[in-house]
Amino acid sequence: MEPIVSSRWLLARLYEPEIVIVDCRFVLTDPEAGRKAYAEDHIPGAIYLDLEEQLSAPVSTHGGRHPLPEISKLTTVLSEAGINRDSIVVAYDDQGGIYASHLWWMLRYLGHKSVHVMDEGYSAWKKASFPVSDHQAVRILSQYQADVQQNMLVSMEDVQNVVKSGGPLLIDSRESRRYAGLEEPMDAKAGHIPGAVNKFWKDVLDEQGRWKNADALKVQFSDIDYEQEVIVYCGSGVSACPNVLALGKAGFKNVKLYAGSWSDWISYSENPIATGEE
Repeated sequence: MEPIVSSRWLLARLYEPEIVIVDCRFVLTDPEAGRKAYAEDHIPGAIYLDLEEQLSAPVSTHGGRHPLPEISKLTTVLSEAGINRDSIVVAYDDQGGIYASHLWWMLRYLGHKSVHVMDEGYSAWKKASFPVSDHQAVRILSQYQADVQQNMLVSMEDVQNVVKSGGPLLIDSRESRRYAGLEEPMDAKAGHIPGAVNKFWKDVLDEQGRWKNADALKVQFSDIDYEQEVIVYCGSGVSACPNVLALGKAGFKNVKLYAGSWSDWISYSENPIATGEE
């Protein structure tokens, strides 16, 4: 099934027992904002998963600003949320799908088949006068069994080898000014990984903020060889995920994530940095 579902699709299935709705709203500059917004109102039955508290490991010297959590920790979070391998998970946010896509990628990485991102986000849901609730959903404890798909992930060493020897295409998902090294509001160093091309993640959305269809995404990525391995990164492994999803939707079969991304790359002093356009 399509990774992107409409709000009407979710509305029609809102109370089906196998559906698990996850509110992923988050604001990097105000880490409590998403949880507060959820407490105020959310899609009925939705649970809240916090990017930094539940879906990231503690920050250390390496690993980036949002390190991938240990598999055991992540499966515990999912189990406590009542998610099992048979659950149909629908994630949403209110930031263009960036955080919902991150959860989509994490679940796919764990081998989960039925996980989707709701198009447009929570504001569009409310604007359509669909039901909302401030009730904190209680989920029955489950036991999540992971089937980790290691082929979806690359390490910093893998990216070092690409920089030295070529092969896969590196895609930087950040805004063009950050990619070019003209500004850097989040990380200690500006620029990009040498050889990377810039594909800003928000370009997977149309002018109305909806996800582009497969044909439009094929046109958008028409300069990339379908047979080529692609490695996607961003600042911390979050905003790369919409590009990973969109590339898959466009038909690319060999797309991987550098989860540590730019914030991990620059934590190693020996790693080279490029600026300007490639």
